[in-house]
Amino acid sequence: MAQHFNPSGVWQPFGAFSLAVVQGEGQVLHLKGQVALDREGRVVGPGDMAAQLRQVLENIRAVLASFGGLPGDVISLTHHTTDIEAFMACGPIRAAFFAEPFPVTTTVEVRRLYHPDLLIEITAIAEIPRERFRDPAEAG
Repeated sequence: MAQHFNPSGVWQPFGAFSLAVVQGEGQVLHLKGQVALDREGRVVGPGDMAAQLRQVLENIRAVLASFGGLPGDVISLTHHTTDIEAFMACGPIRAAFFAEPFPVTTTVEVRRLYHPDLLIEITAIAEIPRERFRDPAEAG
């Protein structure tokens, strides 16, 4: 299992994130950037950051689950958003999805994502304990 740290001597987290994570002995899973698309590939919540963030987090949850993972297994997130103020206002949504210890995060504002209605894309890295990890290809 990964170990999360907020070392003294540097600024302390002001939101749902840790400053550092040391990877343990589980299976490491790198998730492709998730956007606010539903199962049919349609954009959810055009113009609504909260709706899009919820969908992105649910997509991450679904990918993790297919490997036996949980949101608590996420150790790192990278957020790309077209509106950083709207994203920052949605902190409670992210905080409800992740529990302490929080993953490390990086957030950057970008001019646009691949579809003009998309406001947020999140990539994730998770470490799933070996005893819980399952290969979806073998679940057949």
